[in-house]
Amino acid sequence: MKSKIINMAEKIKDAQDRMLEALLATPPVADDGFSRRIVRRLQRRLWVRRLTLPVAAIIGGAIAFKPLTGLVSMLANLSVLLPKDIVTATTGSIPQLQVVVLGAILLLVFLLGMRFLED
Repeated sequence: MKSKIINMAEKIKDAQDRMLEALLATPPVADDGFSRRIVRRLQRRLWVRRLTLPVAAIIGGAIAFKPLTGLVSMLANLSVLLPKDIVTATTGSIPQLQVVVLGAILLLVFLLGMRFLED
């Protein structure tokens, strides 16, 4: 069921509307598949651009994982030297790992969703 406004707009056509319909009703120009190849190439480039940054971030995270574990173990050894009341006060303010992972996943989903909405 169409709305009445759309039905009225389709019934009332002036000379310009009829001229535009006649111009746009011509058959498409035969380009021997050129436009399909161009669209395919543009879509491929778009996907390459979309995937480059996340893949680079994953590779960089994999490379930085071992030095990061060494840094964390070194900080754990340094925490033994600190007074107990300072350590207990700061550990209460650090979020749990599950919360951090959930936040990272939500951020990733949000960024990907915004990128898809742009296109």
